Amino acid sequence: MLKRLAATLIAGLALTGLAQAQETTVKFTLGWKTQGSDAAFFVAKDKGYYKAEGLNVIIDQGEGSGATVTRIMGGAYDAGFGDVNAIIQNAAAKPGEAPVMVYMIWNRPPFAISSKKATGITKPKDLEGKTLGGAQGTPTTRLLEVFARKNGLDMAKIKLSNMAPNLQEPLLIKGDIDGALVFNITSYFNLLLNRQDPDKDFNWLTFGDYGLDLYSNGLMVSQKMIKENPKAVAGLVRATNKAMIEIAKDQAVGMKSVMAFDNLVNETIEKKRLQYSFTELMVSPEMKEIGVGDTKDDRMARAIGIIVEGYQLPRTPKPEEIFSRAFLPPKAERELVYTAN
Repeated sequence: MLKRLAATLIAGLALTGLAQAQETTVKFTLGWKTQGSDAAFFVAKDKGYYKAEGLNVIIDQGEGSGATVTRIMGGAYDAGFGDVNAIIQNAAAKPGEAPVMVYMIWNRPPFAISSKKATGITKPKDLEGKTLGGAQGTPTTRLLEVFARKNGLDMAKIKLSNMAPNLQEPLLIKGDIDGALVFNITSYFNLLLNRQDPDKDFNWLTFGDYGLDLYSNGLMVSQKMIKENPKAVAGLVRATNKAMIEIAKDQAVGMKSVMAFDNLVNETIEKKRLQYSFTELMVSPEMKEIGVGDTKDDRMARAIGIIVEGYQLPRTPKPEEIFSRAFLPPKAERELVYTAN
């Protein structure tokens, strides 16, 4: 009897070890510190969607959506949430090393110019004669000249003030600058935290509305992972998509997982940020047509051209170097319906 019990225990331990051996570990980097807009990754992990795909996904906080690309290229991470425009920049110089976007989440870019309504900046031409504050190297700042050309602005009539990102909103509120070159999903909530009303008292010129029809953040993976474990890539996308569709209908599910990952975040602000990510960056006529996660090749080609121009890149990558839809679930499984609650 003892022998049978020992044999059963040994067999059980062997099966457990086999299951663990078959599970693929994926090191995943967020685009920044914990935010409500990251909820899909936390839900997919919490609710076992990644595990069901045979994945052990280890999620770390990030250092910027552009840094996601360099973190993956450096080999420290297999996948992450980051900016497709940073992929374009790196693919132009190192095509064999840049990660590939496999699930586009933000269908519209967050690049914007925020200003107090009292300043009277309601259209691009109003920027002439004004002082804009921007952080050097950020996409909004780097693409300002392209924005100006697209909208017939004279850059000689616009004064640029270089500053750290954390100073933009305080200086804007004080009136030291007329407008700030920002990410709307960041600046909007910085203003809220500074006891401002970003809807009532501020105007927003979003680059996507004025000629820079770019894609933005999404789920990207290393080329190594695509080549060596395409099944894991497909599972990562499938599980993330399942969570995204769920959160769109019930943001409380998303916030429960956000708080479980990091209970120090401001729950009220981060729930609003989660909802903002849907209304301002994800839900669009194109997303409704092709489903969440996908892109249009012609639009991606135009977006690549804008980035090549803005950053004066040495070559123009092809859309297939930047984005792959090979791992997407069928469109019927990616039909996202957002309901604020």
